[in-house]
Amino acid sequence: MVQMSDTVLVTGVSGFLGGHVALALLSKGFAVRGSLRDMTRADAVRSSLRDAGADTSRLEFCPLDLLREDGWSDATRGCRFVQHTASPFVLTMPKDENDLIEPAVAGTRRAVQAGLDAGAERIVVTSSVAAIDGGHTRYHRTLTASDWTEVDGPRVTAYTKSKTLAERKAWAIARRFGATERLAVINPGTMLGPLLGDDPGTSAVVIQRMLKGEMPMLPDLILPYVDVRDVSEAHVTAMTAERAAGKRTIVTNAAIPLIEIAGILRDRMGAAAAKVPTRRMPSWMARAFALFDRSLRDGMTYLDVRRSYDVGAGSALLGRALLSTEDAVQATADSLIARRLV
Repeated sequence: MVQMSDTVLVTGVSGFLGGHVALALLSKGFAVRGSLRDMTRADAVRSSLRDAGADTSRLEFCPLDLLREDGWSDATRGCRFVQHTASPFVLTMPKDENDLIEPAVAGTRRAVQAGLDAGAERIVVTSSVAAIDGGHTRYHRTLTASDWTEVDGPRVTAYTKSKTLAERKAWAIARRFGATERLAVINPGTMLGPLLGDDPGTSAVVIQRMLKGEMPMLPDLILPYVDVRDVSEAHVTAMTAERAAGKRTIVTNAAIPLIEIAGILRDRMGAAAAKVPTRRMPSWMARAFALFDRSLRDGMTYLDVRRSYDVGAGSALLGRALLSTEDAVQATADSLIARRLV
């Protein structure tokens, strides 16, 4: 029987998702051991979780680096479950793709192997729909958990490769241990939702830029979105739910273009959305600008391509409907405004 006082290792606890997973676990009574690459951030993380309503008396920290072997056995010792949320995420891809790929793959290998060695009953790994939807030449059907990104396919970015190769590494290790039932993978869409600190990170930066009027036109990038609170709940549910054991689960709402995100902001945020763009950038112009703008170039794989995902999988895991993209967008904007980040 699961005891709510059981300890859960949460890697990358200072991240957007890691913080929300820790918050969800603490709210349910679990003890959380959060990993940090920089231990000087511990007080800030504790404070942000306390401000969000968590009882942080059951929160401790440990140092871990995705690229270093030391500390993993100590971090997982005594943990009944492992939540591996740590992975590098950027909007602009690095010149050397291995700057993303190596820590993602190495960190996942270390987390899964250390968790299995320590006897963790379930290891939940954060992957992405990027490990499912990339590199295909046709998108004529609904993408499911059976689909995998073709890492050598067209327009596959370093981030997409990093998530795909890291998830494949997790499954390979679990199979080698004969322990696939002890692994569960969550594949979320683009995460929005309330911030836990004053750093917008990468997830909320597009909403921030829209509200600040920094994007006069919007390219027709079509992405799937999901509220981070649903993704964190999916992670916690996957620790114990038999329906998650040995499976990957897509957790996202449908894909919509950026211009619809802008419309949600104007509909929901009133005067605060006065600077939100109203014009769609022609795709020929987006392709031309992408020759000089690296962040736009890295998003070209989502230009004019409407992918369909198994949006029912996340609802089935949680046993309820997901929060809407509209609510996730508003929560992001409200959070940015409350923290005076726009």
